[in-house]
Amino acid sequence: MTTKLTLTIEEEVIKSAKVYAQKKGRSLSDLVENYLKTLSSKEGSKEKLSPRVKRLVGSVKLPKDFNYKDALQESINEKFSK
Repeated sequence: MTTKLTLTIEEEVIKSAKVYAQKKGRSLSDLVENYLKTLSSKEGSKEKLSPRVKRLVGSVKLPKDFNYKDALQESINEKFSK
């Protein structure tokens, strides 16, 4: 279920964020939602991410049923089966 949220943010920040979202092919709402998910999941996670990985969080949209372990195994199999 999605719920509408009203935020008060400086106009220049919004303009800049909209340009960024458009360049990434995503909506501003999607970026904000993923950012908030990242913030809330960090509190429950004891795993430390490097600054480089942190910058990548939310930059790729994957299907909900995506299994990275299966994808990794497929890539390894493909690489070494040649």
